[in-house]
Amino acid sequence: MSIIYLIYQIFIGLPIFLAVTILTALITIIGCWLGNGHFWGYYPGKYWSQFTCWLFLLPVKVTGRENLDKNTSYVFVANHQGSFDIFLVYGYLHRNFKWMMKKSLRKLPFVGKACESAGFIFVDKSSPRKVYETIKNAEKVLQDGTSMVVFPEGARTFTGHMGEFKKGAFLLANQLQLPVVPLTIDGSFDILPRTGKFLSWHRMKLTIHAPIYPIGKGDDNLKKIMTESYEVIEKGLPHEYQGKVFNPDQ
Repeated sequence: MSIIYLIYQIFIGLPIFLAVTILTALITIIGCWLGNGHFWGYYPGKYWSQFTCWLFLLPVKVTGRENLDKNTSYVFVANHQGSFDIFLVYGYLHRNFKWMMKKSLRKLPFVGKACESAGFIFVDKSSPRKVYETIKNAEKVLQDGTSMVVFPEGARTFTGHMGEFKKGAFLLANQLQLPVVPLTIDGSFDILPRTGKFLSWHRMKLTIHAPIYPIGKGDDNLKKIMTESYEVIEKGLPHEYQGKVFNPDQ
């Protein structure tokens, strides 16, 4: 099965994926340029993600959608197992949101321009002023009633275990008094670990946990939402991936 799957992904899956990715990026760029970025900045990417999971024959299971209110903006925070986290969250969260992502991703051909057109937030850590500007841009997005998805570890895991959480997403939630929703991603690491070159067939599971609501504004609330989010996400992982591990590029 592994040999057949390898041949399939190289000669069928990958060429189709590349073509559809370029097409999706162009649709996003043109659609956002024409207007209604709220629609074109989300739905092409959503269907691209679902198609990618279908193309590579990856089963997906989602639990916990009942925890969300369709009229509420959230800051979603998820563990970062691998590249397929993007497809899982984008395709199956079923919420219109913006990504907060690394500045380096803006350089990706087609995709980087599409993300910029869609209004995603690029994190610039080059100076304190740039970090401040990033946070202010994110605040504007969230104040418009849109949700945001962040990987607070800042980088994909090397081991499947979670690393330290950075404060950025939680500072936003604290400042704007928005609920934080922890997301547990399971299976993405088994499909394509950070050091891997080819896909392995494996199911993916997205667990949408109950929102963590603010208890006020300040350090106590910040510490609470960070700690609870980490603990909830970690408990949703299989036992072999529980436990914090140092990630060298955090």
